[in-house]
Amino acid sequence: MYDPLRSKSKVALYGGVTFIFGLGIASVLGWTQTSLAIPVVVEEPALSIKSVKAAADLSEAFVNIAEVVTPAVVRIQSRRPAREVAANGANPRRFFGPESGRGGPSRPDFSGGSGFIMSKDGYILTNDHVVSGTDQVTVYLQDRRSFEARIIGSDPFTDVAVIKIDVQGELPHLSFGDSESVKVGQWVLAVGNPGFGGGSPLDYTVTAGIVSARGRALAILQRELFEQYGNDPATQKLPGYAIEDFIQTDAVINPGNSGGPMVNLFGQVVGINSAIATNTGYYQGYGFAIPINLARRVMEDLVEYGQVKRPLIGVEMQTVTSEDAEYYGLPSVSGALVQRLTPEGPAEGAGVQAGDVITAVDRKLVGYSGQLQQRIAEHHPGDRVTLTVYRDGKALELVVRLDEAPINQLAPRTTRPPPLANERLGIRVEALDASSAREIGFSEPGGVVITEVQRGSVAEQRGIVPGLRVLQIDGRDMSDPDDVQAAMDAVQAGQVIGFVLEGPQGTRQIRNLRMPAN
Repeated sequence: MYDPLRSKSKVALYGGVTFIFGLGIASVLGWTQTSLAIPVVVEEPALSIKSVKAAADLSEAFVNIAEVVTPAVVRIQSRRPAREVAANGANPRRFFGPESGRGGPSRPDFSGGSGFIMSKDGYILTNDHVVSGTDQVTVYLQDRRSFEARIIGSDPFTDVAVIKIDVQGELPHLSFGDSESVKVGQWVLAVGNPGFGGGSPLDYTVTAGIVSARGRALAILQRELFEQYGNDPATQKLPGYAIEDFIQTDAVINPGNSGGPMVNLFGQVVGINSAIATNTGYYQGYGFAIPINLARRVMEDLVEYGQVKRPLIGVEMQTVTSEDAEYYGLPSVSGALVQRLTPEGPAEGAGVQAGDVITAVDRKLVGYSGQLQQRIAEHHPGDRVTLTVYRDGKALELVVRLDEAPINQLAPRTTRPPPLANERLGIRVEALDASSAREIGFSEPGGVVITEVQRGSVAEQRGIVPGLRVLQIDGRDMSDPDDVQAAMDAVQAGQVIGFVLEGPQGTRQIRNLRMPAN
C-alpha cells in the first residue's frame, strides 16, 4: 500500500546524502574555498586630455601622415651581374643601402632598397646606388603586387635615380615639398620599405625625428666616384662634380631604407633618404637625405633626356672660414671662396676672379660651397644667373651664362647578360648523392637537392632554404639537375612556377614563385 509520508522521508534522506557527497567532492576540489575577487581594472586616463593635448595632436598627425605616405612607398629588389663581392669593412660614413647578399665570383648579387611613387602612372624616385649596375629591378607595392621596372635614368653625382613600372590604373603617389624651407628643429618622418622577405614585419617602417642640420657635405659621392673613375685620366675630374648638400636628421634610418622619402608634417617629400654616419653599418643617430629641390631638378632631366644635363659655372671653390671672412671683410662667415677658374669658362667670361667670395645666386644667400653647387644645379645649361660676389670689401653683381658640365662621358654601368632560369630565381641545385644525403640527413640518396639560395632572391622571399629536395616542378617529377633546368627554362617571365619540396624528415612543402624577367 502506497504511504506518502514514507516516500517523502526517503526522498529527503536521499537528497541529504547526495548533498553531503557533493559537498565532499567540492571540498576535495577546492570549490568550497573562498574565491579571490577579480581586480578592478582602471580605464580612466591618468592625465587629463588637456594636459597632453599638444603631444596627442602630434601623435595623431604622425598616424595620419603614415596612412597617407606608406601606400606610395615601394620595396626595390635589384640584381647585379655575377661578380666578386668584397666584404665591407667599418666605414665612418657610408650609404646604408642596398642590403647586399654574399654573392660570389659566378653568381649574381641581390640587393634591396626603397623608393616612392611620384606619379600616378608609375614613375618612382630612388637612389642611384640602389639600382646602378643592375640587370634586373623588381618593385613590390603595398598590395603585394610586384612588377619589373625600367631604369629611366640614374645620376651618380647626386645619388638620384628614376625607375618606372607599367601598371593598369592609377597608383598612389606623393607630393613634393620645398626643401629650401626646411628648418633645423623641424619634425620630419623617414619612411622606408626594407622588406627582407615577403610578409616581413619590416615591410614598412616609419620613424620620426627632427632636422638636425642643413648642408652636410660627407664626401660620400666623391669617394664612390673616385673609386670608379679616379684612376683614368679621361675621367679623373668627374668626382669633383658630385653635389653633396645633405639634410641631417635624427629619425632612425637603417639598411634597406635607401631611396625612401623624408616627409614634413604635411606629408610632402622634402628629401630622399640616402646615407648614415656609422662605424657599424647601422644607425647611430645620424641620417642624411638629398634635398628634394635638387632631386626634382635631376628627375626632370632623367625623365626627359635619360641623363642629367648639369649646368657648369666654371669655378673651383671652398667654403669660407672665419679667417677668410676677416681677411676679405665679409659681413658674415659664409659664402664660397673662388680658388681657380676654368679657362674661358662661364665665370671667367662674366668677370669672376680668383679670390672673389660668392655669397648669393639670384639673391639667394650661399652659406657654403655645397650650397652654391646646389643652387647652380637647380638651373639648366644656357640659363643666366646673377652672382653676388665680394671683392675688396665690396659687393658686386655679375651675370653668368651657364655652360654644360662634361659628366655624360661615363660608360654605361648596367649590363644585361642572359641569366639561367635558376639564377633568376636565386637557387642552385645538385644531384643528391649518398654523401650529400648523409650530410643533410636524408635516409636515401636520389633526386635533386637545393644547395644554395641567394640572399634577397625570389626563392628566399618564399621561404626556400638549402637542403630541400626538389620532388616536382609544375607537376613533373625531377630526377636530376637537367630536369630542373629544363622545367624552369620553359617558364616565361612573369609566370608562376610551382615547386613541391621535401625536407630530410620527409615533410613536404609547396612553394609557388613568380619567374622574374631576364
